[in-house]
Amino acid sequence: MASLLESCWLYLITHFSDFQLASLGSFILHESVFFLSGLPFIYLERAGYLSKYKIQSKNNTPAAQEKCITRLLLYHFGVNLPVMVLSYPVFRYMGMRSTLPLPSWKVVLLQILFYFILEDFVFYWGHRILHTKWLYKHVHSIHHELICLMTRYATPFGLTSEYAHPAEILFLGFATIVGPAITGPHLFTLWLWMILRVLETVEAHCGYHFPWSPSNFFPLYGGADFHDYHHRILYTKSGNYSSTFIYMDWIFGTDKGYRKLKELQNIGAEVGNKLM
Repeated sequence: MASLLESCWLYLITHFSDFQLASLGSFILHESVFFLSGLPFIYLERAGYLSKYKIQSKNNTPAAQEKCITRLLLYHFGVNLPVMVLSYPVFRYMGMRSTLPLPSWKVVLLQILFYFILEDFVFYWGHRILHTKWLYKHVHSIHHELICLMTRYATPFGLTSEYAHPAEILFLGFATIVGPAITGPHLFTLWLWMILRVLETVEAHCGYHFPWSPSNFFPLYGGADFHDYHHRILYTKSGNYSSTFIYMDWIFGTDKGYRKLKELQNIGAEVGNKLM
């Protein structure tokens, strides 16, 4: 497996420059993973498949979904791509490399774990700041816009994870890149981190809680059920600001509403079982 991976990597670095791989390659990889993981949830919602796992019964309109896709393409090409191109010198300066040999899996996993922990910490505070009155009204409300067209409550779908004001893309995007910028990783590690981060944020916004959802297996992981609550509550009282884990909200008491709701749901389920 390692030799096959290194052979594929050798092909890339001999046919493309570092700049092409780190900027254009990263952009193509991001778009592929994001849309391939996010679009199926639109199909599930429209077709009504697996509806028993849908967290909320409401459905998004096709117009809202199409608006999301159109804006995403505009933001990705107008903001994300230029940022990836312009940030290349910074990552090179910080030590990023693409040469062989590839880093060991121990190094890769330790770095990605560090990225997840640091990103979650930075994202929590940045996201919480965006829910202050002025910033929410002028910046963060865009992220909640599509899923609040019909009612003050919201039902997110996977692609809404990156639907945001350009200023927010840059502001919260810092949380994603600060870890790699500090460590100067191999490009392979950076790509793997990007893939996992995209999959995580799409899953958190997918609107479905499946038996195989990561939060059923990893106690500290938030996931769709945790983040869906954030989109259902008025902005000043939403809570659940973390991106990946749940401990930041627990430590600072911004998950109390969610915990209370889960307790009520559990009590309701127990009463229902007794009556059956």
